[in-house]
Amino acid sequence: MTGSAPLALTMGEPAGVGPEIIAKAWTALRQDGAPFVVIGDLTLMRAQGVPCRSVTAPSDASDVFATALPVLDLPVKSPPVAGRPDPANAGVTADWIEQAVSLALSGDVSGVVTAPIAKAPLYAAGFRFPGHTEFIAELTADAPFAGTRGPVMMLTARDLRACLVTIHVPLAEVPELVTEERVIRTARVVHEAMKRDFGIDRPRLALAGLNPHAGEGGALGLQEIEVLTPAVESLRAEGVAITDPLPADTLFHDEARKTYDAAICLYHDQALIPVKTLDFWGGVNVSLGLPIIRTSPDHGTGFDIAGKGVARPDSLIAAIRLASEMAAARAAR
Repeated sequence: MTGSAPLALTMGEPAGVGPEIIAKAWTALRQDGAPFVVIGDLTLMRAQGVPCRSVTAPSDASDVFATALPVLDLPVKSPPVAGRPDPANAGVTADWIEQAVSLALSGDVSGVVTAPIAKAPLYAAGFRFPGHTEFIAELTADAPFAGTRGPVMMLTARDLRACLVTIHVPLAEVPELVTEERVIRTARVVHEAMKRDFGIDRPRLALAGLNPHAGEGGALGLQEIEVLTPAVESLRAEGVAITDPLPADTLFHDEARKTYDAAICLYHDQALIPVKTLDFWGGVNVSLGLPIIRTSPDHGTGFDIAGKGVARPDSLIAAIRLASEMAAARAAR
């Protein structure tokens, strides 16, 4: 994989905002942004009102990118209707992801950016993964990787990188799922990714506490004492620079963010609320600890606004830029 290869951008749910924001992202980036090739339906991309060019290989993308959106054409099975997902297109939606991952593993593209998918039509068609992240982890499971395997989900906006120990689970289940082993593995993945993918030689990690005031010495909960502090001690013994468990309500303000490179958060809202407060439109979802680079906009398919021309491409543009930066960091090592 080299930083000079284009990125692969999967079209996502064809009835969602993916095609529209891809066209808008190309318009914004075509002169001086990182080149990418769309893995998707050429006819649908042409319907977005931008010039498109069919390509047979990602290597052709850079030559045409300034004047036309390069598309590796894998047509949909059923003409999509904006806002109305069709399970008939679930198979090709998954095929776009598989193709992009295959191209990344072969080095033909430098990373993968995924437009949002809709899970319900995928599940109706037999898709057995919770989402993109788990599917891509399976597709790359046999690829060599010199590091701690993820995936770990990281959300980033502006100068905040928030990484999750647990993700889409009920809040009532979080205390039992936040184990010493999970915290250690997550922190290892993040520590290595900061070096490999972000060029930070000595990463500084901050660990959020689970309970109010980080447990207040055990008065408000024992997880900080019984689970998180032992994890911190083990990580420090490995050479990972990580804080003691810190109260989450003082971890994300401007001055605090200057003291660390990434925050280890214990549950979904602990990470996503500060990220979306900092930059609601420009947040990026990153999968850490994989043999390939993968980023995604931090929003869904937008069925309620699909086809209306009002979808904002900010998050997708940020995801493309970040994937390009990560690819350059990997290539420089």
